[in-house]
This record gives sequence, structure tokens and C-alpha cells, in this order.
Amino acid sequence: MLPQKLARLIATASALFLPLSAMAEEGVTDTEIKLGMVNVQTGPASALGKGMRAGAEAYFKEVNAKGGIHGRQIRLSVADDGYEPNKAVDETLKMIEGEKVFALFGHVGTPTANAVIPIVKELDVPLVGLFTGAMSLRQPVTKQIFNVRASYDDEAETLVAHFVAQGAKSVAVFYQDDGFGLAVLSGTEKALKQRGMAVAARGTFERNTVAINTGLAAMLNAKPDAIVMVGPYTPLAAFVKAARAAGLKSQLATVSFVGTDSLVSQVGKDGDGVVISQVVPFPHDDTLAVTAECRALVAKHTGEPFGFVNFEGCLTARVMAAALEKSGKAPTRATLMQTLEAMKGVDLGGMAVSFAPDNHQAFNQVFLTRIVDGKISKLK
Repeated sequence: MLPQKLARLIATASALFLPLSAMAEEGVTDTEIKLGMVNVQTGPASALGKGMRAGAEAYFKEVNAKGGIHGRQIRLSVADDGYEPNKAVDETLKMIEGEKVFALFGHVGTPTANAVIPIVKELDVPLVGLFTGAMSLRQPVTKQIFNVRASYDDEAETLVAHFVAQGAKSVAVFYQDDGFGLAVLSGTEKALKQRGMAVAARGTFERNTVAINTGLAAMLNAKPDAIVMVGPYTPLAAFVKAARAAGLKSQLATVSFVGTDSLVSQVGKDGDGVVISQVVPFPHDDTLAVTAECRALVAKHTGEPFGFVNFEGCLTARVMAAALEKSGKAPTRATLMQTLEAMKGVDLGGMAVSFAPDNHQAFNQVFLTRIVDGKISKLK
């Protein structure tokens, strides 16, 4: 039997000659970096998950066509959580333990994202670029979670400021009765409190339903000057149509998670005047280089119309690819997180990415749009 010290020396020397894949982090091989996306691919909010996927895949395909990240191809595995928290937990665990992904990317929704926080913390797996603005994913900072988009507090503040500037004296909230709805309700309450106001009325509906009648009744009873609506496109389209049919005169607005293009498609002429806050620039204005780039890549790799959701997917993938590139030739989960925290003012073509140890949100810009004649327009 070899002496113990000699055996250790041989083992150490042998390790130096192992192929890169044998020493690399889980999810990283000589030829690829594997990312896992768990979000809504079916059901009444599926356009959100599909849009994020399409935009991200468009950018990753372009990166791969140009040689990848330090010679490795980005491979994106996708699982459907149906916009349900329990399924999000199951599929996220499968991604980490079964698919052996290097990092998680592009989860969609507040209740589903909140459900997987304990998993990423316990297993120490980065989760980058979530399609949600919930403060629960921002404060306190979770080491493993990195947000690209502005928060719901940022969006609510912008909407309330707009309403007040338009002369609104009372603001109500119609919201999905879960973590998402409560997150935007909280942001709206904060924005109103700063102005010496309070939420005038509340109305709710259940996730993955269009059961909006009870909530609508609360709005009809209160007759507020303005209503912040919180939900995906299918129930909000139903609410807007029913509200208009009932003669409700309130100004209507909603946050970016709605899925603007799908809402416009479903709500028709009843949507005219609805204001929507956005966390990406207007996709039909190529003033910024990143807008023109993502528009071209979505057209090239998907053939889909370019809109707010696939633009966010593309922009988020651009942040992820930049971080992977800066993580070097032998990336680890730890170095990826360190690299993200160290990104300061990284220009992506007119939008600068900045993170910090105490700030895991890259952007805070909010842009206002409005439906006019059945089309989405910039709000001047």
C-alpha cells in the first residue's frame, strides 16, 4: 500500500491533467454551459413565459453562432410551471438535481419565484433575470437572486405620479389575490402615502381565472378616479371589457407583467386609454442600439413580432451572457455571482447595467405607454 503522503501527491498530480469537464462546475462542460428556465409555458398567462423564452433564445442563438462563451455553447433547458408555485418548486428542483444546470434564468411571476427562494438559497444556485418586480426578491438581498428589471415599487410610483398629475383624487387597486397582486398593492400604497393619500378601494380575483365580477363590483361601488390593475392579460382584458360595459369612467392602468401585446390583442377597442408601465424601452423605437439589436435578433431567430416581453427576454439574456463572459474560462456559480455584483455601468447599447452587493437590481427605469386606437403608443 502506498504511503498516505505519496498517495495524496499522486492524486493531486493526476488532477492537474484531468480534462476541463472533469474539474468544471456542475452544468459546465468543455463544450457547453447549461441554464435552466422554469416558467409558464401553458395556460392563460403562457404568452409571458413563451415571450421571455423566445427573446432569450434569440440572443443566446446569436452568441452561440459567434462561437459561444469562451468556446462553450449556451444551452437553455425549459420547463413549464403553469404559473403555479408548487409546480415551480418541483420543476426547479428537477432543473438543479436532474438536469444539473449551472444556473437558473428567466423565471416568470411573483408567487412562483417566491416559492423557489428557499431552494436557490439552500443549494446556492444563481437565479438571474426574473420576470417580476416583487420587492420580496430584492429586499433583503438574496445572494443568489439577480434582477434585471425595475421593481413594482418603481412602476407603482410612476403610475401614481401620472394619475395625480392628471388630477386624480382617489386611486383604487384591482389585483390578483396572491404575492404578485400584494406586491403591486404594497407599492401603490407606498406611492399614495408619500402624497398623503390611501388606497380608495380594493377588488381581487384568483390566479389563473377570469373571475373578475366581485372585484369589479367593488370598483363600481367606489367609483375611484383611477384604478391600478394587477394581473396578466387574460383576466385584465375581461375586467376592462366588463368595466367599460358597466359604464365605469375611472382611468385604468396596469404594470408591465400584464403582457402588453397580448392585452392589446384581447381587449380590442375597449382598451383605448389604458396606461401600461414598462420596464424596457419602447420596442418600436430604435433610438437605442440595444432595441435595434434585439429587434433584429428576434426577427432572425424566431420570426415573431417584436414586443415588450420578448424584448425583456432578449435584454435579460444579454445581461446573463455578459456576466458569463466576464466570469472567465473556468466559471463557477460563486464566480458568476461575484461577477454580477461587480458589474458597474456596463453598457448594453444605451442601457447601463449596474449591480452591487447591496443592490441586485440592474435597472430602475420605467417607461409609460398607452393604448390608442387599439395600438400601443408611447405616452408623451
